[in-house]
Amino acid sequence: MLSTPAHLLSDAVQLVPGQHILFLNSAADPFVSAVARHCPDCVVTLAEDNIAALQAALSESGQAFAHPPRHIAFHEYSAREQAAAMDAAIMNLLYQPSNAWMLYGLQLARGALKPGGRLYVVGAKDRGVQTVARHMQERFGNVETLAISKGQRVVCSRNPAGSSLSAPGELAALVFSKGELDEGTRLLLEAVEVRVTDDALDIGCGAGIIGLHIARQAVKGYVTMVDASLAAIAAAQRNIAESGLSNIRALPSDGAQAVLAERFDLVATNPPFHQGGIQTASVAERFIREAAQVLRRRGRFYLVANRFLKYEPALQASFQQVREVAGNGRYKVLRAE
Repeated sequence: MLSTPAHLLSDAVQLVPGQHILFLNSAADPFVSAVARHCPDCVVTLAEDNIAALQAALSESGQAFAHPPRHIAFHEYSAREQAAAMDAAIMNLLYQPSNAWMLYGLQLARGALKPGGRLYVVGAKDRGVQTVARHMQERFGNVETLAISKGQRVVCSRNPAGSSLSAPGELAALVFSKGELDEGTRLLLEAVEVRVTDDALDIGCGAGIIGLHIARQAVKGYVTMVDASLAAIAAAQRNIAESGLSNIRALPSDGAQAVLAERFDLVATNPPFHQGGIQTASVAERFIREAAQVLRRRGRFYLVANRFLKYEPALQASFQQVREVAGNGRYKVLRAE
């Protein structure tokens, strides 16, 4: 059964066999499967950042298309792809981590669409769809609302003639801090015990601040950083290169899936607690279970979180000892063994 946004898109988007359709960091949208069912001859490109969403979309609908969907990393699209090649582009605001991702997607669509090609954006008012519509008006010179239902709406802009794939800027520079520490990460770095020979894992590494800190101390060990975001991994790999360190790597991975066969002395994480715009403990709880799976005997696991998040029961279910080793009024650092 389709969600409300996917239903609205099904009603609003005119599917034509052979049409080239670009999904903008929205592979998780059920409308991908709807396109596979109703227009298997459509040519779909997934400009996707999240490898978990990508794998799920390809598994669910990839074989239904006459032409298997292509994948281009969201942050690499403008550098790798031909301009003015798409008939339609689709972005669901629910799957964009922040406003920077939304605006990046608009600029990417402006150059990727053929003249007359259409950008469809679906989202709720509390996800900023009306603000995004104003930005669409500024960039495309036109915007219209095609459908409204249950707080969701589809807005559409037609690409004017003379567009080109102007680079929308570097996504990593827009969404990852330039080495600035947030308060929670600072507390974690101050609390984490690193031994010189540690083999360590940073789950959900972002741009790599935690992993790089550990690698500078574990000079006879090795650090692996993983993240489901391809833009995050690109930023982390660039930071590794700039650091000059040789005892560290960054891998795309859905949680710790890419390294479940490996074993570590130390695991650290600053897990996200929002998914699809909804607060959830499921991501952190999964990281906890996977950390317990990959840790060696007597290994240490560190997790930093907002104080109101109750991760202690999940930690106690996977570890014998759990204690708070640092914190303040907003954050806590938990150590488990």
